[in-house]
Amino acid sequence: MSMMKPTRKLLFVLCPMLVLGFIYYSAGKLHLHMWGQKTQPVEEAILTVGRAVYDKQGFLLKLDGKLPQDLFYKYGNMSKGTCKPGYASAKMASIYPKFAKLAPMFLDQNFRRLGKIRDYLPPFGIKTQEKLIADILAATKNYGLSPHLDSLSCKRCIIVGNGGVLANKSLGSRIDDYHVVVRLNGAPVSGFEKDVGSKTTMRITYPEGAFQKLQLYEKDSLFVLSAFKPHDFKWLLQMVFKEKPNIPTLGTVAITMALHNCDEVAVAGFGYDMNDPHSALHYYETVKMAAIKESWTHNISKEKEFLRKLVKAKVITDLTYGI
Repeated sequence: MSMMKPTRKLLFVLCPMLVLGFIYYSAGKLHLHMWGQKTQPVEEAILTVGRAVYDKQGFLLKLDGKLPQDLFYKYGNMSKGTCKPGYASAKMASIYPKFAKLAPMFLDQNFRRLGKIRDYLPPFGIKTQEKLIADILAATKNYGLSPHLDSLSCKRCIIVGNGGVLANKSLGSRIDDYHVVVRLNGAPVSGFEKDVGSKTTMRITYPEGAFQKLQLYEKDSLFVLSAFKPHDFKWLLQMVFKEKPNIPTLGTVAITMALHNCDEVAVAGFGYDMNDPHSALHYYETVKMAAIKESWTHNISKEKEFLRKLVKAKVITDLTYGI
């Protein structure tokens, strides 16, 4: 959803793909509940379709980045640097056949038609939240990025992570060349433009990660709220008892959103090198990698496995080579 702030052109939107979560978790659920296979090593193939062999998550077992024949005919002869319409989703579907464009980028008054997300609680769906969403959407009017971006026949998107790997790479101008620049939580831009660029198309955050001061938001950018828990007390209970809530990181959720809505997808500032405790955790502060402890809320190793598959298959491009 979106609405205009009176003093700034700040838009607030709900994105169904953020609510839905990301495709790795969907892959895990499909494996557990539909395939019913016993636990096997990751390397072991469990499904063969024709000549194609897939791993237990449903991804093509051998990922080499080459284009399948049908996609080669479509994209192989395009000149370097030309935006390739539909490339990201087509390439993703070629390595993960269950991939499909399930929903538009932003919710509108017709959100009830989206059967998939109605069946699951947040963060994987909107079950139990229908009335709240309907009430909010009733007060909003705009459901797009901008007239210019919505009119593009091919959109190139980049998700800018907050990792220290982004520092001193001088990628700012390259990042700003993308049509859509997505930033996460409260990561600053001012003072870091040389490395992170100056453009912000949308900023995605969990409720508690939002800026508290209006002037900190970029003018004309979208503020995207990712509502990930129906009850805060349930989350608190899991923290107290050191349980694992299985909440996707915003970065991976944002990448999945882009795969469903952008023609080409790149990332920068992703990947934490836990083997180097003295390296910078974030590009904007001096906190070191050693400050990170095992996460109770995110399955970092599984997310990294998921993202590495996308990079290896050239579904996404990693500008900072951190994944």
